[in-house]
Amino acid sequence: MTTTGTKIVTLKNGYHLWTRTDGAGPIPLLCLHGGPGGTHEVFENFSQRLEHYHVQVSFYDQLGSYFSESPDWSQPANRDQYFNVAYYVDEVEAVRQALGLDQFYLLGQSWGGVLAQEYALKYGQHLKGLILSSMIDNIAEYTANINALREQQFSKRAVIYMQDVERRHAFGEPRYQKLIAELGNHHLHRATAPQPHHLVSTLATDIYNYFQGDNEFVMVGALKDWDLRDKIQYINVPTYLTVGENDTMPLAAVKRMAATIPNAQYHVTPGAGHGQMIDNPLDYFKHLGEFLTQRH
Repeated sequence: MTTTGTKIVTLKNGYHLWTRTDGAGPIPLLCLHGGPGGTHEVFENFSQRLEHYHVQVSFYDQLGSYFSESPDWSQPANRDQYFNVAYYVDEVEAVRQALGLDQFYLLGQSWGGVLAQEYALKYGQHLKGLILSSMIDNIAEYTANINALREQQFSKRAVIYMQDVERRHAFGEPRYQKLIAELGNHHLHRATAPQPHHLVSTLATDIYNYFQGDNEFVMVGALKDWDLRDKIQYINVPTYLTVGENDTMPLAAVKRMAATIPNAQYHVTPGAGHGQMIDNPLDYFKHLGEFLTQRH
């Protein structure tokens, strides 16, 4: 077992990452947060929720995010070196080594699921299993789905207005912000509480804007062409895919992945959006715990 508590990990590049390990048990779970540029906070109660299943939970803030150190993103050399998926995948491996994890379960939430899939393909020998929480294996199907969700939820006039705002990059317009909030309330975090609340934003916007774009429903960042559809068949560890009933991720893609990855299963969390663990924690942790204990 890894020592519990907060640990500052110093990377070979000299930067420092904030990590935390909670709980006790023979099943190690490392969690990767979303964003990109999000925070660890969605995992803060995982060890309590999974205590019955004897899971020890580790999580951390990725480089540039929240409690971890951030390079100066105004420097082009830093952007060139760190603004890529390959860096963040190797960072997962550095954290694994620093925490002394091996034959562990890796959970990726949203953007963390991008990293988790890439990690499983590059460093799969260290994994006992893989959990993809609200993430599929390509961005094209995600983009098509979120546009379809928007057309279902709003009038044709509202959609035309939003598309015009996006062409003009006028994202700060109050009407547009209101519509984006309505989309988020239905498909991102449907629960009104409990959620982490802050007086200021904790999102690392430089990272988020580079990889994603201006919001969850405008995919124009560097990730827009990310696609592992021709590679996921090579993921050779037991894999659990979980998606919310009202998620931004398309269920059809999750089903295809479950049929393509050699040893995979999927679950739909009822009544949940993209933040399944917040929207329906009883269902989410029950099925996650059952997956984690299948082989123990």
